[in-house]
Amino acid sequence: MVLSMTSTEAEYVSIVDGVLQIIIATAANGTSMDFGGITAGKAALDALDSSVGAILLTGSGANFCAGGNVRGFAAAENRGAHVRGLADDLHEFVRALDAAAIPVVAGVHGWAAGAGMSLVCAADIALGGASTKLRPAYPGIGLSPDGGMSWTLPRIVGAGRAREILLTDAVVDAEEAVRLGLLSRLVADNDVRTEALELARTLAAGPRSTYASIKALLAQSDSATLSDQLDRERDAIAAAADSATGHEGVNAFVEKRRPNYS
Repeated sequence: MVLSMTSTEAEYVSIVDGVLQIIIATAANGTSMDFGGITAGKAALDALDSSVGAILLTGSGANFCAGGNVRGFAAAENRGAHVRGLADDLHEFVRALDAAAIPVVAGVHGWAAGAGMSLVCAADIALGGASTKLRPAYPGIGLSPDGGMSWTLPRIVGAGRAREILLTDAVVDAEEAVRLGLLSRLVADNDVRTEALELARTLAAGPRSTYASIKALLAQSDSATLSDQLDRERDAIAAAADSATGHEGVNAFVEKRRPNYS
């Protein structure tokens, strides 16, 4: 995949070993959400092709993302219009992430607050460190959630716990985040970005049509009956067995070799 990017966009988006890396917060922006990254990331997601097998979300500063730029909110002439515009841009990015048929990994170092926490919830797999903390942060500034948190959080932690976390503006530490399923696992603080990239590389080299099927089945399962889901699983696994990916996977197993899905 070759992206046609301006020098500004290239600061936020890169492709390494089949992984589309998107920086969503920067030190220059005080680790608040950097909409240069959100805009460049949305354009890159719209241009995805088969050369990209995984997406990695990360921040380049001390935190994954400390939330929205509250000073920017305060300085806006029309705060409602300003925040609405930012929410529109963020939500288009979240929609593009959700539409991607490939795995989305988040490397969550430091704080993930406000919209940063929303993007953690939007990832398929999120790695953190012992110092990682998550916080909705919206009640603290008198605002309500954005970035899909009111939809994703209850599906991850349950409706009752989501109400408590949002209403009390709870700080969720790393161990609790793993227990609740907000983070998949913990690695050393200094290794969060490296481990997240390595995981994304491994996924990018894997069976992409299988991952697409898994993501589709999981997305459908929330509103499906068991009987409907069993039918979908049957159809999906039968289609996979006839696919090039399925042939390679089964043949490699029988031949006792590592499958080559490239």
